[in-house]
Order: sequence, then structure tokens, then C-alpha cells
Amino acid sequence: MIGRRRMLVLGLGGLVTLPACWAAEKRAASERRSLELKNLHTGEVLNVTFDPAMGPDGESAAKLQHCLRDYRANEEHQMDAALYGLLLDLAASAGYPARYEVISGYRSPHTNAQLHAAGHAVAEHSMHMEGRAIDVRLLGCDLERLRDAALDLKRGGVGFYPSSNFVHVDTGRVRTWTGR
Repeated sequence: MIGRRRMLVLGLGGLVTLPACWAAEKRAASERRSLELKNLHTGEVLNVTFDPAMGPDGESAAKLQHCLRDYRANEEHQMDAALYGLLLDLAASAGYPARYEVISGYRSPHTNAQLHAAGHAVAEHSMHMEGRAIDVRLLGCDLERLRDAALDLKRGGVGFYPSSNFVHVDTGRVRTWTGR
């Protein structure tokens, strides 16, 4: 049988830990961030919210994969989840919400070979074919600022294409280049 004093101590102990639980839940909720992608070729707009440390859940990952598909071949490929965290951190570093216009996500080997043969500035062994690269513009952010933020993160390749008005980021080794 628990005495009155013991019940009081247990009751106070419970009250002391409740705010800590609420704080932990609030921290967990605040770690979830939103990523919006607008595919300029298909017109699709997708907004997903997830914890960057965990990556998107299966349903969100499938939606992202579909949005970033090779629209020319209507072919999907698994995307590197680290790419989504990179986009979130890139927007935060630049000081803008993570709302991107997507020029190119996944590119099938066939599409990549066609573009390369036609003289487009695409790498023969592009990371787009591995689902590890994306060409984007960040809404409201000038291109130079986006490039500089990507360079500062040092989380992969950064290509700057001022004439084409986009920045390429990928999850490969750290390197940089300027295209047209």
C-alpha cells in the first residue's frame, strides 16, 4: 500500500516530467521541415514535410520520385534521400523557404545520351542518372546567392549555369564548375 507522502512524491515526479515530454514532442515537431518542388516541364507541384535526419517516409519518397522523373521517357528512379536534406539545408542557408523550381531531376541513361549527343551541356556519366542530382532555382533567391550557399555547405557537386538560370547540386564528391 502506498502512503500519502509516497503518492505526493510520485505525483510531483510525474508533473515534473510532463513538461519535459511536451518539450521533447515540440522539438520533434519542429525538426520536420517542408520542401516544395515545382517541375517546370510537367507543371506538377509537390509539397512534402519530413524530418531531414530521417528522410521522407515511403509515401512521400514515392511522390518525390514521381515528381522528379525523366519526363521525356516517363521513367522513374529512386532518388538519393540525402538530396532532399541538402535542398532543405540549402534554402535555410540562403535564407529562403525551401520552394524550388526543378529544371531536371532524374535523367534516364537513354535521355542523357540523347542530350549529350545533341551537344547539350550534360555529363556523359551524369549523377542525374543515379538519382543523386537536381538542377533548380530557389524561389525569390538570386542565382549567385543560391550557388554561394551551395558552395558553403560543401556537401557535393555545385554547377553554376547563369545563362540557363539554374544551379546544379548533387550528393557526389565536393567539386564546382560553371556552365552556360
